Amino acid sequence: MNPQPARRRVVITGRGAITPIGLNVAEFWASLMAGRSGIGPITSFDASGLPVRIAGEIKGFEPTDWMERKVSRRIDRFAHYAIASTLQALEESKLTIDDDIAPRVGVLVGSGFGATLILHHSAINMVEKGFRGLTPWITAGAAIDSAAGEVALRVNAQGPSGAISTACASGTDAVGMGMRMIMYGNADVVLAGGSDNSVTSVDVGSAAMSRALSKRNDDPERASRPFDVDRDGFVVSAGAGMVVLEELEHALSRGALILAEVIGYGASTDAYHPTAPHPTGRGARQAMQAALTDAGVRPEDIDYINAHGTSTVLNDRTESQAIRTLFGEHALRIPISSTKSMTGHMIGAAGVVELMATVNAMLDGRVPPTINCDNPEDPELNYVPHKPQEHRVDVAMSNSFGFAGHNAVAVVRRWQG
Repeated sequence: MNPQPARRRVVITGRGAITPIGLNVAEFWASLMAGRSGIGPITSFDASGLPVRIAGEIKGFEPTDWMERKVSRRIDRFAHYAIASTLQALEESKLTIDDDIAPRVGVLVGSGFGATLILHHSAINMVEKGFRGLTPWITAGAAIDSAAGEVALRVNAQGPSGAISTACASGTDAVGMGMRMIMYGNADVVLAGGSDNSVTSVDVGSAAMSRALSKRNDDPERASRPFDVDRDGFVVSAGAGMVVLEELEHALSRGALILAEVIGYGASTDAYHPTAPHPTGRGARQAMQAALTDAGVRPEDIDYINAHGTSTVLNDRTESQAIRTLFGEHALRIPISSTKSMTGHMIGAAGVVELMATVNAMLDGRVPPTINCDNPEDPELNYVPHKPQEHRVDVAMSNSFGFAGHNAVAVVRRWQG
């Protein structure tokens, strides 16, 4: 039997984010530390006929700040967000993709919903005008891999590229699979993350029909309340996040600033129900254990968990139970927070943006709070209620658990040179 090839080490050297609480990582982090909610009444379309009229919208975003107008007109808003966050990440990384490295640069963009706005408008045009009402770009622009293709085109990335679609776990899976691509030599750099423009009439209406959304229409800033017994569902949001994953020696050779090392990734599937998690948290626990094993660390090495924490009874309860079962007594010592309490649920972007919050907790020495957690699901666990807490974080975990039982977990470590 041939020996397994040595795993190459993978580090994060750049980040970009478009969120309801900030249009870059600095704004996003400042909002988290201030406990600022991005949830409000829907303004981008007439939601008066819907049972849910609140969401986390992106405010102040101008596509032409990031791309030519003709490009912005032929692609979906979720691809706009992916391009903008990618360019931010490359700027922070100070990485230039020239002809020498382009064949070794990959792109993976996760998305749960994809180009729903283009599809929605195209369906209306088809009904009203027939096929002549369709744009010739719809086949390319409405595909779920369109964001990955547009990012690669924009930055001249010529390595492996594509879309990852595993519902709310998409962004974390993109990072995990990007890490694998670098570890095993398929690429030296991967631009990885997720994007979704989930605040459309179809997406909000359909999610409301599944009875997964909060109906606190008159109290939007308090609607997303993970791990609080008075929660009544999650709040859907738009957003995107992209990171520059880079092979360690590649990053060191060009003098890049290393933000953190990605050391573990685990995934599993509940195989239980289309929308509900397994009631014992079996799949969540399996993914967390797989990530710890992959990282080569013990449960007691974890200093912080950025929880999936959606603000639904089923998710919050099973995630807490899974953490308790896997971490034992150490679970009582770990700060566990859900930044969805402020951002809402950005679906395909959620996992990677929450990984950025996890990295920032390492760099800043403060973990973000879970706002609106007034009456905790499990009073013995530290959900970091209301305000940030100071903690030294050397090794941390970020959880993402999606519809269809998709579970993905990433483990990151402080870079110490």
